[in-house]
Amino acid sequence: MSRIRYVTSGIAQRIDQDLMSPNGGFSIDQLMELAGFSCAEAVYRSYPPNKTSNKVLVACGPGNQGGDGLVAARHLYHFGYSPKIWYPKRKDAPLFHGLVKQLENLSIEFVPDEKFSSAVQNETHIVLDSIFGFSFHGEPREPFLTALQDMINAQKQQGLKIVSVDIPSSWNVDQGQSTSEIAKQFNPNVLVSLTSPKSGSKAFSGEKHWLGGRFVDPAMESRYDLQLPKYPNTSQVVDITHYQPVLDSE
Repeated sequence: MSRIRYVTSGIAQRIDQDLMSPNGGFSIDQLMELAGFSCAEAVYRSYPPNKTSNKVLVACGPGNQGGDGLVAARHLYHFGYSPKIWYPKRKDAPLFHGLVKQLENLSIEFVPDEKFSSAVQNETHIVLDSIFGFSFHGEPREPFLTALQDMINAQKQQGLKIVSVDIPSSWNVDQGQSTSEIAKQFNPNVLVSLTSPKSGSKAFSGEKHWLGGRFVDPAMESRYDLQLPKYPNTSQVVDITHYQPVLDSE
């Protein structure tokens, strides 16, 4: 069985720092664009758009994870989906202002905070969960706590498909579902790990696990012993559903 390294939050932060260092050469907007493109492709590969699965609600958090979702929404529009955005706590920075403007120029609807529940229950086939990233710790706060519960309910009652970015929101990046009551209930159908899978996602048991973020050079991969699979042809994601996790302690 193929193996891939699952990294801790500390290692993930060091990799990001290295990527954006002078030696890495990447800017945050480049990494965000590539990550969001990967997430959009993972949605497409998991649930291609058709009459019964073309409505995607992208749930964006206040940090860089939310930025990945904004980028993904733009690509999903061009892939043939009908995306909507829920972005209750917008980051006040030029990069994020630009991402929002790009979506507005495509006439993509931003769902008001108070209408998230209705949108999930009545207007959505798929939710792209880009709320919390690998720096998240503790318990989710409102309005995100209620939003996660709405997703859980719609998944159970209506078969809503949930695709999570990098780590399922509310899960601890190192300990998984063990540290939060909402995390114990939140089980996405699809996970899109970015750069390298995170330690907390080793318990993920959904339909499909993708790896995205095709920007790690050979020297960096060797330095962190990431044991990354080869990406097929021009694809920005690779299927690691059946890969064996290698944890940092091994």
